[in-house]
Amino acid sequence: MNDLWAWAWDDFDIRDFTGILARSLAHVGAYDGERLIGFVNVAWDGGLHAFLLDTSVHPKFRKQGIATDLVKQAEMLARERGAHWLHVDFEAHLTGFYRACGFQLTGAGLIKLQP
Repeated sequence: MNDLWAWAWDDFDIRDFTGILARSLAHVGAYDGERLIGFVNVAWDGGLHAFLLDTSVHPKFRKQGIATDLVKQAEMLARERGAHWLHVDFEAHLTGFYRACGFQLTGAGLIKLQP
């Protein structure tokens, strides 16, 4: 995952994802052979709410429908595992993508806790 993150996210530091993935409701990967080229994590509150986090596709593989497929698979898994709501926060330039995936726009709030 560190290889994908280094390509997909600015200011990424290598990390161990084991603890994050162990607490997830689900996570979905896309592969080119054995190479991870796309990923989405489905976090949850332990109840009815699931949350998409870290939707990522390697730049070389973007604009091929991979992210849409990842989100749809994540939605299906969240539904199958009992979630009633699937939330996602995103930057404004991703509005069209998430609307095309079926998300309705809602108000949300955010506080940055670390510099």
